[in-house]
Amino acid sequence: MKIVIDISNYIIPVLYVILFGFYFYDFMKTEEGILYSRKFRHFKRFLFSFILSYHFLYLLLRTIEFDHPPITNVFEIFTILAFSISFSYFLLELVTDISGTGPFIIIISIVFQIISTAFIPDVYQVKEVLRNHLLGIHVFSALLGYSAITISAVYGFLYLILYKDIKLNKFGLVFNRLPSLDILERLSYISAIIGFVLLSIAILIGLIWLPRAFPHFSYIDPKLIGTSLVWILYGLGISSKVFGKWQGKKVILLSILGFVIAIFSTIVSNFIARSFHSFY
Repeated sequence: MKIVIDISNYIIPVLYVILFGFYFYDFMKTEEGILYSRKFRHFKRFLFSFILSYHFLYLLLRTIEFDHPPITNVFEIFTILAFSISFSYFLLELVTDISGTGPFIIIISIVFQIISTAFIPDVYQVKEVLRNHLLGIHVFSALLGYSAITISAVYGFLYLILYKDIKLNKFGLVFNRLPSLDILERLSYISAIIGFVLLSIAILIGLIWLPRAFPHFSYIDPKLIGTSLVWILYGLGISSKVFGKWQGKKVILLSILGFVIAIFSTIVSNFIARSFHSFY
């Protein structure tokens, strides 16, 4: 099994680069016939589903071989992030049937996976708390949630770029290839909902599991505070959108603000302040 894991570790980034190539070609190409476009779209989704299945199998094999979820160090988490971002985008593409923004999302997975492939260690001996499968579900849900938030922010940035080009009457490649402002706002909103739901699941599991695993934990932990702020911000943004109070640029800016807070809290909890979330 170990040899399969080692080989897969190098195959996965190659597969993501190939996938990016197909999506980038589709983004840059001129209009083709309807039948061609439909066949190409089906092929991309088949390739995408195969890569996600292969990546999930790789994560499962690592869990079995090393007897713990792949969350014991930052490079294991990076490969889960690569999977989570791609998986979240794939679900979004299936729901909306919009694939023109794929290159902007897949490139993020490529970066995380290449770093993971280059530096991921084989860890057999870990703290007992890291072997807990409930912890694995908690972390995986949180990473999926943050991946959806990342995608929401990417669509937010694309929205602002397109918005600026339209205001300046610049109708070049960005205007011709990106979806409309309304669609980008919708994609950002749907991604935010997915992220909010998954973060809610992660928070709920954490509240159940945390007191048993860390009896003396503190509620002023920077990661807890950061995650709570992100959850509240996205909750407010979704509520404002549902009840029609906020539209367009306001919702987009709130989504980007939530993403910035998520990044900041991650940096603080892992590299600056002391946090039980940095136990690996």
